[in-house]
Amino acid sequence: MEYRLTDFLPTTKKECELRGWDELDVILFSGDAYVDHPSFGASVVGRILEGAGYRVAIVPQPDWHGDYRDFKKLGRPRLFFGISPGAMDSMVNKYTAARRIRHDDAYSPNGQAGLRPDYPSIVYTKILKELFPDVPVILGGIEASLRRVTHYDYWQDKLMKCILCDSGADMIMYGMGEKVVLDVADALANCRPINDIKDIPQTVYLCNEEDIPDGITDEDIVLHSHEECLRNKKAQAENFRHVEEQSNMMHAHRLLQGVDGKYCVINPPYPPLTSEELDASFDLPYTRQPHPKYKGKRIPAFDMIKFSVNLHRGCFGGCAFCTISAHQGKFVVCRSKESILREVKQVIEMPDFKGYLSDLGGPSANMYGMHGRNPKACEVCKRPSCINPQICPNLNTDHSALLDIYHAVDALPGIKKSFIGSGVRYDLILHQDKDEKANRSHMQYARELIKDHVSGRLKVAPEHTSDVVLKHMRKPSFRQFEEFKRIFDRINREEGLNQQIIPYFISSHPGCHAVDMAELAAITKGLDFHLEQVQDFTPTPMTVSTEAWYTGYDPYTLEPVFSAKSDKDKRAQRQFFFWYKPEERVGIERELRQMGRTDLLRALYPGGPSFSGRSGNTGYTGQSNQSGYSGHSGKTGKAGKSSNQSSSRKSYNPNFTPKNKKRR
Repeated sequence: MEYRLTDFLPTTKKECELRGWDELDVILFSGDAYVDHPSFGASVVGRILEGAGYRVAIVPQPDWHGDYRDFKKLGRPRLFFGISPGAMDSMVNKYTAARRIRHDDAYSPNGQAGLRPDYPSIVYTKILKELFPDVPVILGGIEASLRRVTHYDYWQDKLMKCILCDSGADMIMYGMGEKVVLDVADALANCRPINDIKDIPQTVYLCNEEDIPDGITDEDIVLHSHEECLRNKKAQAENFRHVEEQSNMMHAHRLLQGVDGKYCVINPPYPPLTSEELDASFDLPYTRQPHPKYKGKRIPAFDMIKFSVNLHRGCFGGCAFCTISAHQGKFVVCRSKESILREVKQVIEMPDFKGYLSDLGGPSANMYGMHGRNPKACEVCKRPSCINPQICPNLNTDHSALLDIYHAVDALPGIKKSFIGSGVRYDLILHQDKDEKANRSHMQYARELIKDHVSGRLKVAPEHTSDVVLKHMRKPSFRQFEEFKRIFDRINREEGLNQQIIPYFISSHPGCHAVDMAELAAITKGLDFHLEQVQDFTPTPMTVSTEAWYTGYDPYTLEPVFSAKSDKDKRAQRQFFFWYKPEERVGIERELRQMGRTDLLRALYPGGPSFSGRSGNTGYTGQSNQSGYSGHSGKTGKAGKSSNQSSSRKSYNPNFTPKNKKRR
């Protein structure tokens, strides 16, 4: 389908004139290229406002140098400037876990790096306040959402205030923005000054104590002040528990934090959207294409998702290192089958679509349709995870609704195959529910997933092999991965398939010592995996793991937690991922001897050289040589041959001595 320029939200004065607009209500500044697609936040917010009758434009990746012409070109909006720094945190986007600058940016045309500053929320706001000091500036998106209270910043290696303090913006809209952006726009359209808007959920603002609506009440949670957190790391850890719990409650409390003689006020989030409301957001008139200004250029992030469809929002996994629940919440909201099929049909009509959907997924691919059996129990629950340390007995884990979606999509003319590219929670598949219908759906899902929806490789996230480390991560025991791998291998044999399971792992996570990584190397070698590109833990704002890493305390128990922080200690852990590379062997042998773990030395290097001259850049030693998942690096690596047998080990703990095992 050919789209006209006016089918997109305007980005220039000329495009506004083509619509007959001589004034704008809202101007959005985005750190990403403008892709008119429901996976890109600025597009969603713009379309939501447009659907409500507001005149809105987007300025993608404005030049923040020189005369600020990109910030001036559309003039002064009637209501407010909105800032959406990008679909990915700007600092994670730009820097590796080792704080090295990345060479590309997947959200920019042709992957070009350097088209956004560090912390766009701060940089863009300061420019707009200089040019238009009386126009409200409102922050949204992942960057501001995860910096709405005092937070540790890994890249500056210090505790930072709420981002309102450093930016000078007037308000934060945190989380997903469909409801809050309309309520704020309506309030401003009704001539309410921005400083008087203090009653809208899911907003953050600064004010003096006497200006807090209703004063500080018994229902409020008063956090330790920013200044106290600077003095006392345990206070910062205590704060985080409240922040996480309130982010994941159906009916949360207001949070207050003192900073610079004022209070940062965090209004509770809205209740989760209904399916009808989520459908309405996805059913807006997106072109699903990059703006025509990028003609002839690739936007890598768009290429990754252009033939994919998102089925639901939210994640109840509660992984300690993940920010999804802090931004989207833990309650899963599902699109209707009708809305999903409408979008799939739109994908089918795309001129370069060849019949293969790259992903029918979500934050966790197989949580679609899952919810509490007793909604009243969910309304008072503040557990950050519904599946850790054990799966909640109130959780309905039936996969039937998701299977129905798969069947309906695959039956559409024009669909040859639909793949599941999002991560799958195998602990939900393995769960023995009290409902036998749910249990049958688990096994049916496993078979159909592996038989019909894997494009040669299925990625899953055991993350580690040590139960101690996995407890800190809020992940299930590695034994569950082995059990799922047995099922995966069996179904592949039965169906005559030769597919691979691709696990990915994290090093240097809080609670992880070098010996845990050494055991991970021996255990994964025993399963015939060669791990290549993997994830070194990167502390990002608003996660349990980051708070433990910075403060040295578990925010829930306040017990001390070890973290590898120096480059030397992190390298010592990371090297064990690559035990099979000749250049890593000397360092690994030295480390194992210092540990006194000659048993692991024998397990990794039994009887001499492991490679017989193979290059350190190769993948498996066996037949297959396919790329494996690489965490957030954007690169692929090599992963281990999928074995038809699992390890015979029965437990995983820091004192476990693996048996020597010949490679098959």
